Amino acid sequence: MSGAPVRVVLADDERMVRTALRVILEAEEGIEVVGEATTGAEAVSVVRELRPDVVLMDVRMPEIDGIRATEQILATLEDPPRIVVVTTFENDAYVYDALHAGAAGFLLKRAAAEELVQAVRLVACGDSLLYPAAVRTLAAEHAARRPAKAPAWVARLTEREADVLRLMAAGLTNAEIAGRLSVGPATAKTHVAAVLAKTGARDRTQAVIAAYESGFITLG
Repeated sequence: MSGAPVRVVLADDERMVRTALRVILEAEEGIEVVGEATTGAEAVSVVRELRPDVVLMDVRMPEIDGIRATEQILATLEDPPRIVVVTTFENDAYVYDALHAGAAGFLLKRAAAEELVQAVRLVACGDSLLYPAAVRTLAAEHAARRPAKAPAWVARLTEREADVLRLMAAGLTNAEIAGRLSVGPATAKTHVAAVLAKTGARDRTQAVIAAYESGFITLG
């Protein structure tokens, strides 16, 4: 790959996990592991100091967990890194809370090496690591968060933007959305940007969560 390498910080309290992640990532051209952390508090400190592009964040760590660490990083840095939470179980309640806190996606600890590398490259480019079925299941388990009345942004969506949000929730990329709606890639990108702006979402993952929690997309 050309250009500057993707700078990554690993946050996990298990040394073997950090070592395995480091070995996989440093074998790839264009990816550099610049730091490690063993607790959530340390993760916040290391990220503030090193300013990586991507953080692989374990959700369960001492002192403060990965959710709180994610919240602190995103709330206190002007240009925060993209955070991918790493978990053992995809239906872990911690995962949904981490996504809700602003994580760009999640990755299972049993993921293959190529999935790990792809995830780092994907989020580094500004995309979200979205698994539609898993997010739908998690949203169903947290249905109590749904407000009694739909938020105002739902009524502000145009018909086309509503279609785009549904396709985003199905996991389609911008190119796939363009193909499905028979529009150009630039037009699809513009519609996605409008959806993010109206939902107040940081990225696609946040928009999809908002779609479920608002009741815009029903679970039934």
